[in-house]
Amino acid sequence: MKDFMKLKFAKSVFFSKLLTLVFMLMLGKAYAGSAGVVDFRLNDINNKVHQLSDYRGKWVVVNYWATWCPPCADEIPELNKFHSQHHKKDAVVVGINFEYQDLEYVSAFIEEYSIAYPILITKEMINTPFGQLVGLPTTYLVSPAGKFIDSHIGPLTAKELEMWITNSRVKIKTD
Repeated sequence: MKDFMKLKFAKSVFFSKLLTLVFMLMLGKAYAGSAGVVDFRLNDINNKVHQLSDYRGKWVVVNYWATWCPPCADEIPELNKFHSQHHKKDAVVVGINFEYQDLEYVSAFIEEYSIAYPILITKEMINTPFGQLVGLPTTYLVSPAGKFIDSHIGPLTAKELEMWITNSRVKIKTD
């Protein structure tokens, strides 16, 4: 019976990831469409206020995620890696928990996954300061000047984030 339950759980996780992948492929790359300056204020799990403009001078990777989202959990080690390599120099990751969930539960999740970057709390709203959110995880890139540059639906690796920023630097210089 125990083996059956393990198999049933494994199939459930597999199909959840498969459905998420199909959804992401169908949607492709999201783009909110404006390259204007973006700013917002949200509290973290300790009720400390964070404002996006506090990070001016650095690239900001804004990652919307939820505890129930397997691809979100899968990308956390990559976001941790990127943040730890860049936060003292040129870029930071800011996670935004996007669900109605007890703060104690979210805090336990953050601890279990050893999330090293700030986690801000918001409610499940389709509209974000960047435009409409259509899937999780969704990551937005903000330039050091505070301008919204681009968005991506689906998990990203640290290497992909570095390439995204490198390509965006080139694009900003040529615009």
